[in-house]
Amino acid sequence: MSGLLRAAPGGTGTPTGTPSPERPGARPPARQDAARRRAGRVSSTVVTLGVVSFLTDVSSEAVTAILPLYVTASLGLSVVAYGVVDGLVQGAGALVRVAGGWAADRTDRPKWVAAVGYGLSALTRVGLLFAAGLPAVASLVVTDRVGKGVRTAPRDALIAASANPRNLGRSFGVHRALDTAGAALGPLLAFVVLWAIPDGYTTVFVISLGAAVLGVGALVFLVPDLRPRQAAWLKTHRTRESRGLPKCKGCTCEAPGGLQLTGRPFSWSFLRRGATVRLLVVAGLLGLLTVGDGFVYLALQDRDGFATQWFPLLFVGTNAVYMLLAAPVGRFADRFGRARVLVWGHVLLAAAYACAAAPFAGTTTTVVALVLLGAFYAATDGVLSALTSALVPVAARGTAIGTAQTVTAVARMAASAGFGVLWYATGRVDALWIATGALVLAVPVCAYLLRRSPA
Repeated sequence: MSGLLRAAPGGTGTPTGTPSPERPGARPPARQDAARRRAGRVSSTVVTLGVVSFLTDVSSEAVTAILPLYVTASLGLSVVAYGVVDGLVQGAGALVRVAGGWAADRTDRPKWVAAVGYGLSALTRVGLLFAAGLPAVASLVVTDRVGKGVRTAPRDALIAASANPRNLGRSFGVHRALDTAGAALGPLLAFVVLWAIPDGYTTVFVISLGAAVLGVGALVFLVPDLRPRQAAWLKTHRTRESRGLPKCKGCTCEAPGGLQLTGRPFSWSFLRRGATVRLLVVAGLLGLLTVGDGFVYLALQDRDGFATQWFPLLFVGTNAVYMLLAAPVGRFADRFGRARVLVWGHVLLAAAYACAAAPFAGTTTTVVALVLLGAFYAATDGVLSALTSALVPVAARGTAIGTAQTVTAVARMAASAGFGVLWYATGRVDALWIATGALVLAVPVCAYLLRRSPA
């Protein structure tokens, strides 16, 4: 019998071939693997919100894709006029993003705040069917951007509330992939319409309206009414015993109806946190150096001289790359640092500007520029929301996301308006090289500012 026992390091023995007793509370390996697989999955709510965004982006991007041509070719206005319109599009919804996030935090009903924004955008599609002239169209497009501003932060707060905290980047990436699929399909539909009907703007607007209505319906009837602040509050009380704390005296969190929320729904104190402030500074600085994509596309068209009916395909190319890379880049950001990916992703944007400014024309440089633009958005758009979500308390999540997006949008609005003037004053090539050089200088500075980011 002595040969059937082997000495253990601690001086005890275990029969050969007999599994060692498991530690109390330890999961079997099969259960651990299953738990890891479940933790790595993307929530069905995130996927449903992605479908909502897919339909809405089919609607909005079909209109956005024809805007540069409508202003510069159909109406015969200059790139300065387009710069003003593009700046309005970029910044119209900026300030209301904070309001949308605040309303979601205050009411703890982010779904219904988002529904207001989606509904407002759908109503503008009706107006586009009857609008005539630049002022009316620009006003409706701006109103659409206001709706986008209202819905964006509450929607992202819903994504963060539905996602595993360790997979925030991946969850936002999956949502952005579906969102961008719609952003790619919208310009493609616009291209088909303009190819078949040279002046088919009304047809584009009808398609846009139908997609917007479907998106609102999917949100209202398919997305659950999550209450992130209530869930976090109840979890804190229900886990007191497992964390070695006594139960609250007279706590009713397990009773029917649950514990009632008390106190302020959120605090603006997140704006005093060093990591959050540094993130906002970096977002603003990089936003000031991010001009509208329409300028890059106009530069490519001006250099290569391709027909105007192919113009919407440039949007399709960028969005197709973004769609393919959003989820894997989000997962990469979760593993290697969201702040690093956010900042260094702007190197891709600088390279895209360089491709558009390069003196040699051809399909290769155009395709490379579109790939770089799509990769840039994959590395920055969803990653910014994921990083912000990880840095602030649940009770202020919507407001913080809205604040970060507002800083970025206002900065990009200024960048678009300023770049239009720069293009007019110096020409296409010099303006793009100036933007490229400024980005190359800014990225290392921003990387230094976020070097100690905890997420």
